[in-house]
Amino acid sequence: MRFDIITLFPELFAPFLASGVTRRAYAQGLVDVRLWNPRDYAEGNYRRVDDRPFGGGPGMVMMAPPLERCLAAIRADRAESPDTQVPLVLFSPIGTPIQHGVVAHWAASAGAVLLCGRYEGIDQRFIDAHVDVQLSLGDFVLSGGEIAALALLDAVARLQPGVLNDEGSHQLDSFNPALDGLLDCPHYTRPEEWNGRSVPPELLSGHHAHIERWRRDQRLATTAKHRPDLIVAARAAGHLAPLDEAALARLA
Repeated sequence: MRFDIITLFPELFAPFLASGVTRRAYAQGLVDVRLWNPRDYAEGNYRRVDDRPFGGGPGMVMMAPPLERCLAAIRADRAESPDTQVPLVLFSPIGTPIQHGVVAHWAASAGAVLLCGRYEGIDQRFIDAHVDVQLSLGDFVLSGGEIAALALLDAVARLQPGVLNDEGSHQLDSFNPALDGLLDCPHYTRPEEWNGRSVPPELLSGHHAHIERWRRDQRLATTAKHRPDLIVAARAAGHLAPLDEAALARLA
């Protein structure tokens, strides 16, 4: 799996690739990340990559020619044929929201070229000519696409086999199909008593069936409180058993 990242600020990625549990994915080559600065493909003494927008208005727009030359260099380096090219992904407000299903798709893919925009955006002609997929981190605007690219890389890397200490732990993450798309339950560790607060007795019982039922009920309660839309989706998919519905009824 290889991700080529087009960014004007490649230095933002260096500490991320060398830190945390996901660094294993990059160090072991499970996720190959390569950084490309479009300024290296700009012309002139100033290596200009942006210019004023036609029609006026604030800010600057990233120019198509340097981006196209940068993309061509990436395609050549990947030795891709036209029918085997990985998608060019742009992070933008109109993109598909990055949710678990999106992450799972990219985690099982051959990778992509990730384009991190800056300024007021990118010349629409380049987008129309080359961008295959647009993704969004949420309904807000960042100063550039780098943070969104980092978020996608982190989410993809932790799903690779051998990256997490417990390979199955990600299956208990919020939104995972293994949890029927629900939010995860609360977690506790030592000490058993802290500032007058105790660990729930169910977790100390040693009765695995009771513990799992408690966790399921907590997931249902947390999801119903914070993301009721996920309860609706789980019910529509037939994922809620009679015991689940009874637990939800007790919350009413």
